[in-house]
Amino acid sequence: MTAWEIVGVLAAGFGAGAINTVVGSGTLITFPVLLAIGLPPVTATVSNGLGLLPGFAGGVFGYRRELAGQRARVLRFGIVVTAGGLCGAILLLTLPHSAFEMIVPVLVGLALVLIVLQPWIAKAVQRRRERRGDPGKQFGGPWLHIGLFLASVYGGYFTAAQGILYMALMGMFLGETLQRANAVKNILAAMVNAIAALFFLFAAHFDWNVVLLLAAGSLVGGFVGGTLGRRIPQGLLRGLIVAVGTVALVQLILR
Repeated sequence: MTAWEIVGVLAAGFGAGAINTVVGSGTLITFPVLLAIGLPPVTATVSNGLGLLPGFAGGVFGYRRELAGQRARVLRFGIVVTAGGLCGAILLLTLPHSAFEMIVPVLVGLALVLIVLQPWIAKAVQRRRERRGDPGKQFGGPWLHIGLFLASVYGGYFTAAQGILYMALMGMFLGETLQRANAVKNILAAMVNAIAALFFLFAAHFDWNVVLLLAAGSLVGGFVGGTLGRRIPQGLLRGLIVAVGTVALVQLILR
């Protein structure tokens, strides 16, 4: 890699670590950068999954206060998402590369739609809950568990907007504040990425230079995102993700 490519990967890792902690969808920052430096799509996805893992650790630390009283919830949800993430990682390496190249643009497009619609989804869920006088449930019921499993299969296959899916699901079925739900989201995303990364270490091809650069950037970015995330306007972050994700989508379609 050239010096500019090294800087670009480091910066992308930092941005993804911060955005994953606060909003989710940091992969939409890193994925197009890895494609731009010449990595094949599957290798880019595997390297991305491994490299962004430290960023989730930084995010969990930054939101540690919001995790108070949620241990039982995290443990129960963790079993569900770990199983789903492993299934997604297996699918990534089992399906042919041609399938990945057809599926990923659809997933990126879906991720962008979810990011754009997230404010309206959250408001609609809140209005529905207020009309019903429903404070939500401690564990959300079976539909939340099914949704978390499917979102984690998606996350193990391609991580973009995984956090957005978790937040939408928990917003529908749990009676929690956005910040407390976000703290749980960070741990669940870390679990999915950890199980996928462990699987990839033994079963997939990846670029160690890229992994280490992303890891360094995402660790710092995750800590910064967890510490300062509440001060960053959500609309600004959402606009940045949509802009970069659109570039990634166009690049994938034109490959």
